[in-house]
Amino acid sequence: MNTFDATKQHASTTEAWQHSEGKIARTIEKQTAKLPSDTFLWAAGSAMGVALLLQITGKKPASLFVGQWAAPLLLLGVYNKLVKVAGTDRVHD
Repeated sequence: MNTFDATKQHASTTEAWQHSEGKIARTIEKQTAKLPSDTFLWAAGSAMGVALLLQITGKKPASLFVGQWAAPLLLLGVYNKLVKVAGTDRVHD
């Protein structure tokens, strides 16, 4: 490894430490990283399906409530993927 690569690696490690998460975030990331990424996709799709069924059966308030779960579930899926790709484990553990 040449000097430039060592300097670059040190800068990356230093940046990672400067922007590392707290203990609670690391614990949450450790647990969410265990879930397959498609879990959230299936959960969001299921929420939309249940919302559709509720809408068809005339339960509009419940349909709207359940239908709004899709976006947060998809967002949690994106967070899950980010944790797996660039989580705090690149600095800790």
